[in-house]
Amino acid sequence: MSANDAPLISTDLRQGVVPREITQARLDRRAAASARIKPRDLYTLADRLEEKAASQGERPFLIHGTQRFSYAEVDARANQVAHAALARGLRSGDVCALAMENRPEFFFIWFGLVKLGVVVAFINTQVSGKALVHALDTTRAKAVVVGDECLANFTTTDGLPDVPPWRLADPAQPWQGEGPERADAAFDAEVAAASRAAFPRAHRAAVSAETPTLLIFTSGTTGLPKAARYSHMRWLSSGDVMEVTIGATPQDVFYCCLPLYHGAAATSVTSTALQAGAAIVVRRKFSTREFWHDVRHYGVTVCQYIGEICRYLMNQPAGPDDRRHGLRCMMGAGLTPEIWLRWVERFGDVQIFEGWGSTEANTALINVDNRIGACGRVPYWEKTNFRLARYDVETDTHPRDGRGFYILCQPGEVGEGLGYVVDHPDIGGGRFEGYTSAEATRSKILRNVFQEGDAYWRSGDLLRYDEDGYFYFVDRIGDTFRWKSENVSTQEVADALSDCAGAEVINVYGVQVPGHEGRAGMAAIVMQPGARFDPAGFYALTDARLPRYAAPQFVRVAGAADMTASFKLRKVDLQRQGYDPAASADPLYVRDDANRTYQPYSAEVLARVGYPPFVAG
Repeated sequence: MSANDAPLISTDLRQGVVPREITQARLDRRAAASARIKPRDLYTLADRLEEKAASQGERPFLIHGTQRFSYAEVDARANQVAHAALARGLRSGDVCALAMENRPEFFFIWFGLVKLGVVVAFINTQVSGKALVHALDTTRAKAVVVGDECLANFTTTDGLPDVPPWRLADPAQPWQGEGPERADAAFDAEVAAASRAAFPRAHRAAVSAETPTLLIFTSGTTGLPKAARYSHMRWLSSGDVMEVTIGATPQDVFYCCLPLYHGAAATSVTSTALQAGAAIVVRRKFSTREFWHDVRHYGVTVCQYIGEICRYLMNQPAGPDDRRHGLRCMMGAGLTPEIWLRWVERFGDVQIFEGWGSTEANTALINVDNRIGACGRVPYWEKTNFRLARYDVETDTHPRDGRGFYILCQPGEVGEGLGYVVDHPDIGGGRFEGYTSAEATRSKILRNVFQEGDAYWRSGDLLRYDEDGYFYFVDRIGDTFRWKSENVSTQEVADALSDCAGAEVINVYGVQVPGHEGRAGMAAIVMQPGARFDPAGFYALTDARLPRYAAPQFVRVAGAADMTASFKLRKVDLQRQGYDPAASADPLYVRDDANRTYQPYSAEVLARVGYPPFVAG
């Protein structure tokens, strides 16, 4: 029986399990694909693009609205960017930041800079202020290409480092305001006038596969987001692995509706489509109303998801055309078992590749069996560098055995996902490439974990597994939670709101909301003696300081702060109580975007903003 013979969603899969040897055969194919590119190979993303442009230049690569760009055209546009950037002084090894929404120009700029050997730092299109300054500082960018749609983030930010912004027009959202004094609109014209001829490979001739090609920001447990290094090898291997995983071909059409500044869209979708020679339909932002229209209109066959996307789509009224589409598989994370089951019952037997990992991870899990609710499987432990170690949420520690080492979880036990760090010059798998910050890199490595001298990357994620080796995501450890597909650092939110008028202590944490993936932000605020909480003023502060996804959805005006002996704010009890009015006599407030304030808690207000009553876990 081959690795592809097991059925997709079926009664058998709901009641039984795929034999371990079949799952392992599928995973072995992935492992073989991941090893194609060696660390010291002089082979880059740009080389793969040029190979595809040479072998299938007329095939469509990017589709955006009515625009279609072939592989040859994308390559030619990238050449223009490379020539223009070289003329402006960028050289191999330099870092150039990119702030732009999903549109074809994002790819032209990205690929063009890579042809030159430049490392590209993706900037979140929603950040401004301190977070934007931090992003440019921590990447040491020599320039930043800014789409007009993101220019407001720069014009409203004080204290920007001396990084020249190179403006790129946005026909769909032309800039109407006054540009920053240093914003250089001439870059547009220089790119348009630049040569479309092949860019000399000599400029990146010394760039090896293990060299960083991207810097992608990911939130940690504390502080501002960290810039994770992403090598050419990891990016290329991602495409190689997913190509064999989903059986991608040049006839596939991928749908890219998640932001490209995130790791998933820029790596998994783009690298897989490029390796397969497939097309990518690019949408600026996910739209519930347009999703199925796009899938049918463009003939989309592969889609990337987050759990929230599937929930939004399931909440739309059912219709007679629900199964009239060519979508054959989806890859992503965060799909709950309930939504998963309802999805395939409503939209058909679309194969779901639910996974677990992160941008900076040196290990990952993926559900290649379509096992509903699972994010992956480990058939045989000797075949993976992934381990699950017991973790005590209450004490925030890993229990240890009599020898002082961590303890592996047994089926049903919740623990933290870890990845054994491989440090070998000829092996790419298992490497931890770290961040631009050496301190942040060190903080993610545990040593002497299961034996003397070993090293493991720690994920900060809690998982469990069953007797059959299937894994299920449980929660994030500590201060970081996910909401609306974004990682939210509670420390960053608390720091941004620290000068709230009259506030003595602000404790930020995530709370579960029934029917929603992730956790919503909640703030427990202790006011200074004699001060009163100002709902409208607090809303204005969050609106000015934070991206919308990071703003607290609930506020609790607490009488006192609960602290540990080391003066750390406790969150566990607050998380358990959530926004349940019966759990505490403290006044509760609910964020009301329509009226730009926080309203006193009531069942009516809760229903109006679209949240169900809290259910204690």
